[in-house]
Amino acid sequence: MPLPTPSRTVIPTRTLNLGVLAHVDAGKTSLTERLLFDHGTIPRLGSVDGGDTQTDSGELERRRGITIRSAVAWFRLRDPVLGDLQVNLVDTPGHPDFIAEVERALAVLDGAVLVLSAVEGVQAQTRVLMRSLRRLRLPTLLFVNKIDRMGARHDDLLAEIRRRLTPAVVPMVRVDRLGTRDAGVVARSSVDGAFPAEAAELLAEHDLQLLGRVLDGDVPEDVSGPLRDQTCRGLVHPVYFGSAVSGAGTAELADGVRRFLAPRSAPSDDLRGTVFAVERTGKGEKVAYVRLFSGTVHGRQQVAFRRRDASGAVEEHRGRVAGLEVVGGGPGPLTAGDIGKLRGLPQVRVGDRLGADDDGPRAHFSPPILESVVRPEQPDRAAELHAALTRLADEDPLIRTRAAGGGATSVLLYGAVQREVIAERLAREFGIEAVFEQARPVYFERPVGRGESVHEFTPRGPNDFWQTVGVRVEPLPPGTGNTFTRQAQLGLLPKAYHRAIEEAVTSTLRQGLHGWEVTDCAVTITHVGYQAPNTVAADFRHLTPVVVLRALRQAGSAVHEPGYTVEVEVPDDALSAVTGLLLSLGADLGPAVESGPAWLVPGDIPARSLHDLAAALPGLTRGEGSIWHEPGPARRVRGPAPTRARTDGNPLDHDEYLRFLSNRNLADR
Repeated sequence: MPLPTPSRTVIPTRTLNLGVLAHVDAGKTSLTERLLFDHGTIPRLGSVDGGDTQTDSGELERRRGITIRSAVAWFRLRDPVLGDLQVNLVDTPGHPDFIAEVERALAVLDGAVLVLSAVEGVQAQTRVLMRSLRRLRLPTLLFVNKIDRMGARHDDLLAEIRRRLTPAVVPMVRVDRLGTRDAGVVARSSVDGAFPAEAAELLAEHDLQLLGRVLDGDVPEDVSGPLRDQTCRGLVHPVYFGSAVSGAGTAELADGVRRFLAPRSAPSDDLRGTVFAVERTGKGEKVAYVRLFSGTVHGRQQVAFRRRDASGAVEEHRGRVAGLEVVGGGPGPLTAGDIGKLRGLPQVRVGDRLGADDDGPRAHFSPPILESVVRPEQPDRAAELHAALTRLADEDPLIRTRAAGGGATSVLLYGAVQREVIAERLAREFGIEAVFEQARPVYFERPVGRGESVHEFTPRGPNDFWQTVGVRVEPLPPGTGNTFTRQAQLGLLPKAYHRAIEEAVTSTLRQGLHGWEVTDCAVTITHVGYQAPNTVAADFRHLTPVVVLRALRQAGSAVHEPGYTVEVEVPDDALSAVTGLLLSLGADLGPAVESGPAWLVPGDIPARSLHDLAAALPGLTRGEGSIWHEPGPARRVRGPAPTRARTDGNPLDHDEYLRFLSNRNLADR
């Protein structure tokens, strides 16, 4: 009788969702390609210059040599003790015009690799990304690429990282033959006598027990446990050097991913996930990229996905999953920790949440602060252009569109490169040649005080409307957004009428007293009523804007302009000239800080002045000056408030607007 075969414990494969982030041209797409090749996912190395990389699959990305859309690929790290680790690599754009794409990806990651160039070092976008990573406490490894390039740096680059990014870094490798084609690395460990003491001294800042041992001169030989713990908590950042082109240092980086990053656990069985990207097939069908945090999704399963509208109310949509593909795992099911592609959900949008809505942290999207009016070269294609731009906005909800009159469409943008990409996509995917007017800043309005207005139907006397609506508006703290509440009893109107009022409030706040969007405003419905035989939902859509605008006029509305927080690095002899330029552009400056041979000048500047600053800086600094910037605090417009025409052609004057709507309302009868 044969002996039974000893049973073996099967260790399940874990999944780690890892983002690769960098300033443009630091080499992150090349690093992604190298990791996929080294671990057997792709049969040969592609190149950015050759336009044949795995993640830059779009025609525009191949031609421009930059990443425009987040892409997902995967490889597997073998570990016989803990079980294999499947790494889903999310390659994100590096150009600042696509920062919203990056921020969406951050919301679904377990960890990140921030790529720097050993030659260029810490660049403007590197600092923006690192601030976002540290704000989210996302575990992050640093990879210094291009050590085989002439001019590559090590010691002074580490000092620059500590000074300009974070002091909490631990170099994990030693570099040999730096700046030559034969550059390579050697991993540091307990054998390297200086490594345990150096790492322990940094780690002791967040570990009292380790601090006691360091003070007693009892430095442990193995600090991998505390290093892993503090890396996972986003407190420290291991630093690796290497070359994505030659492959030097990438094995050490992969080992760092395996040792120091961990998947986020998902103990709940409740369905919970986030849509972080949407693309379309050649036939126009939507494909939603979903990171699942808990629960399971099967093919043909009906799912609910939710989003919040401008008023903060939750919208729910339902659909049946027609097709499901798990990244690195085939047809499904999609389980907690996985990233999957879902088809058959035509109403899904970026940012939607699958399953129960919760009040947990949401990704912070820096809003676009530029607006451009777009017209088709052929005037008879205006409707097609608006439809095409609306479809593109489905993939990026922050790029809002609105009809601008005269066959034009307004679109919100982050910058010139994004505008060029949209123009190319319109031509290539829709056959529409579009003309973009010069972009201008997007202003917005905030209520100054409290205002109330009531239009009350009375059985006696003349009535422009046969309905009653009362509204109160009040300011909220900056950054709060808009809120919508009902003080009037819900049962006084049918639900359809309440919904019409809410929709009218939302649309009116998109175009306030001066035509700009109103934000940080609390809207309360105080009165409702109607004359039954003579009322339809459209009547409330006509009346509510009149009442809201009257309440806003009583409260007062201040127009604000967007701004940037900047930090300008200038040589010592240009400090005075650059400071004078910043003040002339309306900047509010902080104290300048000496940084080696240069000075760092911090401040806040109106968005409309950033272009002038960038244009003038090279001449004042002999080309040595640089600017780091990110969206910053807005400021109230000084002087006459700029206005913008309403999309429906209605005049800005409220009395004329009231008469216009009243006449239309009566004419509809």
